[in-house]
Formats: sequence, C-alpha cells, structure tokens
Amino acid sequence: MDGARHDPFQSLEHRLREDALPSPTERFARKLVEGTIEHREKINTIISTYAPAWPIDQMATVDRNILRVAIYEMLMDDETPNKVAINEAVELAKVFGSESSAKFVNGVLGSVMESDELRRES
Repeated sequence: MDGARHDPFQSLEHRLREDALPSPTERFARKLVEGTIEHREKINTIISTYAPAWPIDQMATVDRNILRVAIYEMLMDDETPNKVAINEAVELAKVFGSESSAKFVNGVLGSVMESDELRRES
C-alpha cells in the first residue's frame, strides 16, 4: 500500500494463497491488516507525536509500517501484550529494516508504552 501502491487486501489474499497459514494465524494476520488500515490516521498521528524528528512521509517504509502494526496491537487491540508487540516489532525491524531500524522502532514504541496513550485507549 505504501511502497508499490497495491491494494493491501488483495496483497494479503495473494500472500495467503502462496503461503497457507493455519486458520488462527490467518485470522490474526487479517485482523492486523484490517485494524491497522482502519486506524491508520490515528496511528500516524501517534507516530508523528513520538517520532517528531522523522516526518511520517519521509520515514523508511518498513519502519513506518512496523510501527503502525505494533501501535495498533498496543493501543487498539488487547490480544497481544505490549512488551510482546514491541519485541516482535524490533525483531521485524532487525530482519527487514536498516541497521538503525531496530533501535528506532524500539525507541518510538517504548515512548508510546510509557505515555498516556495506553490509558486513553483503555
């Protein structure tokens, strides 16, 4: 959606046809995609608040989207514990991001976790 401008739902369907997942995992993946897209504008505002030196449209695509999914999990979904969401995001950043991505993602998400955002979403 951000990089190639593909429809995220069609992309997800394509990936699921290529690499079948167990039903619970597929449901979870769909929930993450749908929820992140549904709350995208609010999530972008949160990212801009906690990473003010990095305009969201100039942030690396991988970093931006890892942050979006993790913030969705932390603030809008109660299925994944916050520390697990942060750890998963950092691991994704290590694999798919740049050399500095993991530190950046960890810093932003740590700030979100320590903020009042979590209490406001509860």
